[in-house]
Amino acid sequence: MIRVVLADDHAVVRRGLTGLLESTDDLEVVGVARDGSEAVDLVREHRPDVAVMDLQMPVLDGVEATRAIVAAATGTEVLVLTSFSDHARIDAALGAGAVGYLLKDAEPEVLLDGIRAVARGESPLDPRAARRLLTRAAGSRETSAGAAPAGLSPREAEVLRLVVDGLLNKQIAQRLGITERTVKAHLTSAYQRIGVADRTQAALWAQRHDLGGRTP
Repeated sequence: MIRVVLADDHAVVRRGLTGLLESTDDLEVVGVARDGSEAVDLVREHRPDVAVMDLQMPVLDGVEATRAIVAAATGTEVLVLTSFSDHARIDAALGAGAVGYLLKDAEPEVLLDGIRAVARGESPLDPRAARRLLTRAAGSRETSAGAAPAGLSPREAEVLRLVVDGLLNKQIAQRLGITERTVKAHLTSAYQRIGVADRTQAALWAQRHDLGGRTP
């Protein structure tokens, strides 16, 4: 069972999210917060697997709440669920330690799968958020399809491109006709080559190195 704390300042959203998660067999809501400060307290009390965090909240906003949760070292991972997809908020949330970033207009199954992905150690990113991260500086030339920066193999680079397009491991495996285990192996190797620890850091690295653009 994946234990979840929800944080949102709108009562209708809180009730809707609670009902959605409670309709599943593998997700359990152990706490519901109206602001970032309550979210931090609930995480410290219940030590859930995942905290689903809004960004714009009173008392303590989602970014600072995320920072406090990460600092508390409870083992809880933070998945941002917000209406905002601007570059500044995405950078702030991921920089504070959130491991995933989804938008509130996503389909219910996308959110449920995102929570499950976070609990598995993955970092789901809404495709629009991923595109914001991968916006190139004006006039920068595109990385050629066969290019493999930082010593990446062509396949590792291909997998990374799909990661920054917002695809999860299962979707990447289907796209490339390989197993999910092989995808994980390529990602592990790529992380070691570029010196990052997880999927979110890899996406930020890709932004800085112009590795992106949708793979055909």
